[in-house]
Amino acid sequence: MSVGHTEVTTEVTTDPLVSCAEECGVRDVQDRLGDKWTVHVVVELAAGARRFKELQRLVTGISQRMLTLTLRRLERDGLVTRTVYPTTPPQVEYELTETGHSMTHLIKQLIDWSLDHRAVIARSREEWDAKQS
Repeated sequence: MSVGHTEVTTEVTTDPLVSCAEECGVRDVQDRLGDKWTVHVVVELAAGARRFKELQRLVTGISQRMLTLTLRRLERDGLVTRTVYPTTPPQVEYELTETGHSMTHLIKQLIDWSLDHRAVIARSREEWDAKQS
């Protein structure tokens, strides 16, 4: 136990809303959504098909390598399609699949929750940090 942690945590006796007592497949999804860039890329693709360079401009801070890896992972998971147009140079567009679009509702809920609770979380962090000093 840390020096600043002196409170006793009590167990909650109510049943949890969700349970993954047995393998429920959430780790695979969590790995995809939990990486640094997936949510940002999906949010940008929710507006429609985008070219690689357009995505790179829209997702602030992402490198070419990380965008490539993120798009490949999303394509592998069936969340994004990649279309190559036979032009010189070749044009490539990325677009959410039906499954990818269905995920945007969850991401919107997460964004809404984050916005609703941002101030509370910031206050809690400040209080916690002050106790640690």
